[in-house]
Amino acid sequence: MSVTHRLAAPAPGWTTTTDVVVVGSGVAGLTVALNVRKAGLRALVVTKAMLDDGSTRWAQGGIAAALGEGDTPEQHLDDTLVAGAGLCDEDTVRTLVTEGPDAVRRLIAVGAAFDRGEDGEILLTREGGHHRRRIAHAGGDATGAEISRALVTAVRTDPGIELIEHALVLDLLTDADGHAAGLTLHVMGEGQRDGVGAVRARAVVLATGGMGQVFSATTNPAVSTGDGVALALRAGAEVTDLEFVQFHPTVLWLGPDAEGQQPLVSEAVRGEGAHLVDGTGTRFMVGQHELAELAPRDIVAKAITRQMQLHGTDHMYLDGRHFGAEMWEQRFPTILASCRSHGIDPVTEPIPVAPAAHYASGGIRTDGHGRTTVPGLYACGEVACTGVHGANRLASNSLLEGLVFAEAIAADLAARHAAGELSERSVDVAAARAARTVPLPAPEARAEIQRLMSHGAGVLRSAASMAATAAGLTRLAEQALTHVAEEKPADPRVETWEAANLLLVASALTTAATQRAETRGCHWREDFPDRDDARWRRHLITTLTAEGDLVSTPEEQ
Repeated sequence: MSVTHRLAAPAPGWTTTTDVVVVGSGVAGLTVALNVRKAGLRALVVTKAMLDDGSTRWAQGGIAAALGEGDTPEQHLDDTLVAGAGLCDEDTVRTLVTEGPDAVRRLIAVGAAFDRGEDGEILLTREGGHHRRRIAHAGGDATGAEISRALVTAVRTDPGIELIEHALVLDLLTDADGHAAGLTLHVMGEGQRDGVGAVRARAVVLATGGMGQVFSATTNPAVSTGDGVALALRAGAEVTDLEFVQFHPTVLWLGPDAEGQQPLVSEAVRGEGAHLVDGTGTRFMVGQHELAELAPRDIVAKAITRQMQLHGTDHMYLDGRHFGAEMWEQRFPTILASCRSHGIDPVTEPIPVAPAAHYASGGIRTDGHGRTTVPGLYACGEVACTGVHGANRLASNSLLEGLVFAEAIAADLAARHAAGELSERSVDVAAARAARTVPLPAPEARAEIQRLMSHGAGVLRSAASMAATAAGLTRLAEQALTHVAEEKPADPRVETWEAANLLLVASALTTAATQRAETRGCHWREDFPDRDDARWRRHLITTLTAEGDLVSTPEEQ
């Protein structure tokens, strides 16, 4: 299978080679790079910003694993399956929870320092959907930053890992057999490797993170524009579960016109006993779920949204005043500083919160080894759909998933290398030239995509809202085609490439969400308020046809 579509871009002006190219520098990508080095393979890490600027560093709550006394992988598995609302792959979840504790210990061996008590044991907290304290944290509420620091330090001190920062990945390169043979990318800067270039590799690993920037309000950094999912679709790979976008219930509300990355108020704040209240100070989660404020995220996000509709307001409140100043300063220093920088003091007043796009439970379809449906192309972390999260990710399983399945990818690559199966690849130049060129939208299309998706495919969805969204996205695609026909195409540059990726991912998400005529997990259809296991306890697999159409096909039961 050859790449069928590619972004409009100049021909590569430079080329470099490596054994394994890893795109992304979060916990998943850096773990792959460090582990393939142990097998004697060269690794090249491509990252869109600086090495430590990905989504991992923004993770506050922690990493979930059965590390505490009395806890077991089986209990962790049960909580994960419940949150996933019938769509988790149980075998894959079992791998996650069984291998998770040792994976965390290996992370500690790399240099990650988790918070510990006076007895030296790792401190554990609770988050939504967990029946036990099993969330390990660092720096109070700066877990991701500590994990990123440790991994970045290890990568920078390994002479066998090459780095290319400030680089946007464009498209996959394949050989005559359709096996991944590298990729094209654009380096934003000046030097020996600037502009569009190519990396030739024996295998390609996508760890590009999420696609939160498809919505107006998100906890994701500005670089999370769905680049990996878009590349995979253009390369002919299958993606799945794109309709299951998790909206974090408690994101700091900054006003009705706030856009872009919003400050997260970690679920761990509720785990330590903060309450969700309305404008009168009344708790509204009590009686709605056995875990009240610690119900799975989809339930809490929907409850907050319902309360907002009921009261005619655009936010609710998270009340942690009873913590006192000392606990806020020691346990949640990052959140405290963030709130105060926006004029809110959690010590003396409730925090205004509202749901915002947070995590893509779906992504590029992979097996238990991280292999996609394109030979030689792997994916891990948020960009991948391993089957662990199902219809709704359990809190703090994301860092663990990135860690465990990154190690699985490295093990698979090491085994292939040892068996002589990881040979050098020659790029099929003719096939690359024959691929259909994707017209680029104007940069301002990004804001329109976000507006359409937030209004029609956000927390609340219906057939009518998504039909309007799909029509708007189609209109943007047609405008890009018209500009090409009139010989006034948008210039190939970062802003237009990102807009093209967002448009493709938004269209794929809307296609799948329209087809799933039920409410399940974090997918909430107002016109189909009930879960329908008879028809929909299965995945939707989305592909991009050679003609440029997106097709979502239900997995056979």
